[in-house]
Amino acid sequence: MTMLVFDIETVPDVDGIRRLNGIDATLPDDDVRAWFGQQRRAATGSDFAPPYLQKVVAIACAMRRGDEFRVWSIGDVGDDEATLIRRFFDGIDKLTPQLVSWNGSGFDLPVLHHRALFHGVPAPRYWDWGDTDREFKFNNYLSRFHTRHIDLMDVLAGYQARAAAPLDAVSKLCGFAGKIGIGGAGVAAAVAAGRLAEVRDYCEADVVNTWLVYQRFRLMRGELLPDEYATELQRVRTRIGELAGDHWREFLAQWPPEAPVRP
Repeated sequence: MTMLVFDIETVPDVDGIRRLNGIDATLPDDDVRAWFGQQRRAATGSDFAPPYLQKVVAIACAMRRGDEFRVWSIGDVGDDEATLIRRFFDGIDKLTPQLVSWNGSGFDLPVLHHRALFHGVPAPRYWDWGDTDREFKFNNYLSRFHTRHIDLMDVLAGYQARAAAPLDAVSKLCGFAGKIGIGGAGVAAAVAAGRLAEVRDYCEADVVNTWLVYQRFRLMRGELLPDEYATELQRVRTRIGELAGDHWREFLAQWPPEAPVRP
C-alpha cells in the first residue's frame, strides 16, 4: 500500500478579496490584507481568512511505498497555485494512496476543495463516492469516519474539536523534532519577501513530523510491532540524513536519537 502524508501552506488570497469587495486594483496588497484582517477580527475575533480565501503556496508530501520513503515539495518554486493543486490530485488519481494528515479535514482539504473548484482541477478518483469503484462507497476520501484519509489530529481527539492538540506539542511529547523553521505565522511574511523556499522547507518538516506521529499511532493500535516501529523510524532518520538542506540538519539536531516509547 502507498501511504501519503500531506500538508499545505497558504496566504490570504488578495486578488479574491479585491474581487469580492470591489477594492480598487491600485490599493497596495499590504493595505488590502490589513483592511481584510480588521473586517475579520470585527466579525469573528480572528483575522484568519476562511478556507476559500486561502491561496495555496506550498504542498509537501511524505510517501512510503514499497521499501522507499520520500519527502518532497510538489512542483517548483515558480509554479502557480493551479499547478500545485493539479499535481497533488493527479498523484492521488494515479496511486490511490492512503492519505494521512494533521488537521487535514479541518483545514487542508477544505482549502484544496475550494481552490480546485475555482481552478477547475479534475480529481475523479479523489471525489469518488462509489459511483465508479464500489469499494469507495464504504471507504472513500471524503467521509469523516472512513479511513482512506486519516486526519490524525481528529482521530486522536476522538472527533472532538475541544480535545485537538497541536502537531508541534504532540511531536515533541512523542520524542520527535517538532516544528522547525519560520512557523505558520511567518508564512505570509516569508512569501511577501520572496522566501518561498523557506516555506517549502517548513512544510516538508511538518509532513515528516506527521509521518513519525502516525508510526507511533500504528504501534499503539497494533499495526506495527515494536521492532517494525523502530525500523520505520530508522528508515526516516537515514533518508532525511541523505537529503540536502539546512532544515534537515536542524530537524535531526532536534530529534533525540532514542525517540523513547514510554512504557
